[in-house]
Order: sequence, then structure tokens, then C-alpha cells
Amino acid sequence: MSRPRASSPRARALDELLVTVLLESHEPASGQIVLDMDTTDLPLHGKQEGRFFHDYYDNYCYLPLYVFCGEHVLCARLREANHDAAFGSLAEIERIVGQIRSAWPDVKIILRGDSGFCRNELMSWCESHRVDFVFGMARNQRLRKIIGAEMHAATQQWNQTGKPARVFSEFHYRTKKTKKGGWDRERRVAAKAEHIDGKENPRFVVTSLASEEWAAQALYEELYCARGDMENRIKEQFSLFADRVSAATMRANQMRLYLSAMAYILVSGLRRLGLSGTELAQAQVSTIRTKLLMNSHRSAGLSRS
Repeated sequence: MSRPRASSPRARALDELLVTVLLESHEPASGQIVLDMDTTDLPLHGKQEGRFFHDYYDNYCYLPLYVFCGEHVLCARLREANHDAAFGSLAEIERIVGQIRSAWPDVKIILRGDSGFCRNELMSWCESHRVDFVFGMARNQRLRKIIGAEMHAATQQWNQTGKPARVFSEFHYRTKKTKKGGWDRERRVAAKAEHIDGKENPRFVVTSLASEEWAAQALYEELYCARGDMENRIKEQFSLFADRVSAATMRANQMRLYLSAMAYILVSGLRRLGLSGTELAQAQVSTIRTKLLMNSHRSAGLSRS
């Protein structure tokens, strides 16, 4: 999981600035913060550098990596689409955690992501650097067999009530060694055995968090599923033209990604500080842009005329 490509001093300064905004927006933290990782597709319609076809998204695209802490964007890294979701993530997390810890040495950090980031290298680094994690896990027959009794119980509940049924459990698990490697140790896995709409819907997450701190059900429903809010933060990037990556080179398109991230920081800061206590305090960036900023621009134009 090496870094996508070497960055220039100016790019490194912009990367650092994204984290600095978080650090300067809050008092020194001694409690807990959660870093969310996710990726999305930026469709390409030309012959841009780094253009690859992605089977899942069914188009030619870039596959940028985003890291957020709540509403704060900490990383917007443009990548080619011929890599998996975790490509380059370790280098980015190492950089971000190092900068956060230099300012907030006592803060507890939890790293959260879907199954695309469930990689031994990333988890082992977290375990060696006081960073906790909770990642989704791809389903397989071995995992399904382990929760056979819980899955049977959920199915019986569904048969009796006709309503979705969930049974939670946990166990220690280690992947088998393959040509691509495997986990270097056993880890705690929390499982949701669910029967819904007449079919099984099992889900699994792997974590470094102890069961005394997070029981299996709370770990899944309250901590892991909360990562869904990051999808809204990524959508807000699109409302500020993060998908305008039509330049010929990746370097130029990375700069466009930075510009949309910086625009998001400004509007997000306006929402957090300037609009606190108003009807727009919880509004999406796109709503603030159209209802407040664009209307103000039109009004200014009318007054000048």
C-alpha cells in the first residue's frame, strides 16, 4: 500500500493545511476522534493521464481517497482506478496521525472504513501505533459457517414474526495464508446474523477495540454504521465541482481536487461558525451555496446596476 505517487513540496503543504484546519478549529483534544476513510469514482470522458476502466463503477474514472474527521476533510488524494480502495491509504494515515499526535498527543484515534480497507498491513500499523480501528469484512463461507447457530436463530425469529431479525456475536479470527498474504495474528470480529426480506444478510467487522469498551451490537450499529455520514461529506465535494477533472494531467487534476476541498473548508467553516443557530446550521454545502452565496451574489449585482 505505497503512496500513489511522489508529491511536490507545494502539494505536501496543502496536505498539511487540511489537517491544520482541524487542529486550529478545536481546543486540544484529549478524548476520542474518529477518522473515516472512503473512496469514490470521478468519471472521465476524455483521454486524461491515468485513465483506467473500473469494473465496479462500469466506466473510466479516477478513484480518489478521502479521509474525514467529522465534517473536516483531511485528505483528498487523486488516484488511478487500477488499484484497490486501500492503495496508498497507509502512507496517508501515517502522515495524518503523525500531524494530529504532534498537536494532540493524548487523543484516542479510531480509524474506520469499509471492507476495502481491511488489510493486514494497515491494521498491523494501527496496532503498533496506538490507533484503534473498525473495518468492514467481506463475507465468505468460512465466516458464514462460524455464525451458523446465530444465523439459524435469526431465521427462526423472522419466520415467527415476519420482521427483520438480528442476532449479534463475536469471535477471534485469522485469515488463511494465501499467495497475497494473510493476517499475521488473530483479531476480534463482530458479526451481525440478520434475516431480512426472506433472505440472509450477514455482516462482519474486524476491530482492535475490546468487548468491554464496545459490545458487538453497539460496535456495529453505533460505531461502524455511523461511517455512512461520510458519504454525505463526499457528496458535498461534488457540489463544489470535485468531479471537474478534465485536465490532461493527473497533477493538474489533483490541483482541482485540492481547490474543491479548499472551497468545502470555507463553506463548512461558514456553516459551523457563521450560520450557527440559524436555519442553515445543518444545511448541506450545496444548499448554502445556492440559497446564501449565489443569492448574495445576485443581490450584489442588482444593487450595482
